[in-house]
Amino acid sequence: MATHTTKTCPVTGDPLGDWPVTAAEDVRAAVERARAAQPAWNDLGLERRLERLDRLSTALRDRLDDFAERISRDTGKPPVEALATELLSVPLFLDHYRRTAPDVLARKPVPNPIPLPGKRAWAGWFPMGVIGIISPWNFPFQLSIIPAISALIGGNTVVLKPSEVTPLTTEVLQELVDAAALPDHVFQIIPGDGSTGAALVEANIDKIFFTGSLATGRKVMRAAAERPIPVELELGGKDAFIVCEDAPLRRAARGAVWGGLLNAGQMCISVERILVVDAVYDRFVSMLEDEVSQVRVGPPDESPDMGAMTFPPQLDTVDRHVKDAVERGARLLAGGRRLRDRGLFYAPTLVADVTPEMAIWREETFGPVLPVIRVRDEAEAIARANDHEFGLTASVWTRDQERGLRIAESLHCGQVMINDVVLGVGNPALPFGGVKGSGIGRYHGPEGLTSFMHRRAIMADRGLLSADPTWYPYAGKYEALRAIIEAFIDRSPLPLFKAGTDAIRSRLGG
Repeated sequence: MATHTTKTCPVTGDPLGDWPVTAAEDVRAAVERARAAQPAWNDLGLERRLERLDRLSTALRDRLDDFAERISRDTGKPPVEALATELLSVPLFLDHYRRTAPDVLARKPVPNPIPLPGKRAWAGWFPMGVIGIISPWNFPFQLSIIPAISALIGGNTVVLKPSEVTPLTTEVLQELVDAAALPDHVFQIIPGDGSTGAALVEANIDKIFFTGSLATGRKVMRAAAERPIPVELELGGKDAFIVCEDAPLRRAARGAVWGGLLNAGQMCISVERILVVDAVYDRFVSMLEDEVSQVRVGPPDESPDMGAMTFPPQLDTVDRHVKDAVERGARLLAGGRRLRDRGLFYAPTLVADVTPEMAIWREETFGPVLPVIRVRDEAEAIARANDHEFGLTASVWTRDQERGLRIAESLHCGQVMINDVVLGVGNPALPFGGVKGSGIGRYHGPEGLTSFMHRRAIMADRGLLSADPTWYPYAGKYEALRAIIEAFIDRSPLPLFKAGTDAIRSRLGG
């Protein structure tokens, strides 16, 4: 078993060092520490937990430039993207949950339709316990910290296994947690490789939250089923970008290029299928060519629009998809090649006339490639968008908002944007997650809190009667109960109440 992992800089190709792999026994020890710390953390109460977690934002303020530079060096993304897509998430989500968590997690009364007096009912929440999180390399800070914060707010403790591909960001996370001075063992970070993640799933945790590939997600789900524990899976995507004939074409072209090349296309929500109706296809493809030609690629010190890719094997996948598409008849209109002698740079790539038999249509590319598909009309665009194993995000481009909403509600995916792209995932009030091969569960929004909680139902009686009328003995009660059932079936509230109270007073006893 490996004891360390090695990291090279995606920008220069230079070695950055070795990082330790947490062994299985140490993973189990971390989980047990988290379990011991959880009751006291929960007992603080919501307001005091939120106050403690606010220290993450305070600690972040003085380190923004340092953290942005290190995340950039670790991932290859421009520093401005490190700020916008990674570090901004902490104050944004903490501010949102500070305002909404007290209501979301409050115990609330619920109706009690049982026709007996003196009954009340409530529904509330309580923490699952110890949450295991396995996070990916494409947004190694944001996709680690947001599920962790969400779980911690509800009174859970967290053991996080970040990606071994981005160890510099793991150090940033650890330094931020240390600076926030959270109680001991409430939020632990265990660096390592796949063996560390497997040990975490098999340890004594109460839920696993996994973000990554569909193939690994299946392995996580199988392992979790052995206990069993709840699983939340945030997996792949193949975003459908539907361009109607009345679309604001220039805005759509700019949105497609940004949404497809942001983070060098390494996003589960990247624009990966641009479905354009025939009436505007040629004009729109020309606009895409123009926009792609203006994207500047380079290392962070050149203030680029797009930086390097992060994970060497992913570069090979991108290359394979583009070559397969061209061999099968697609037109390569821009890019399609690696850039520079060193580092993981790939040219912004535009591929037109893509068809469903191509790998670039079927598989997640996860790179800076814009595949364009011609469709006859809106109906074909919807059918093509839905005919895929993934169902995470999509966007619809039209000047008619009603049309946009109608198409959005026809798409089999977890989130749809109209005349916009990507930013829906950054809205902390909106739930995020997919269907089909894109995963199970939702986070962000209210679900971002409740997905780490158990529901607790409470029912109470005022205790005024010595026994409920429906308790023993049953003698003489059949007809009265039958009348209550008939009242329910007839949907007659007043007769129901009368039947219930009369039965209670005169026939069921007191």
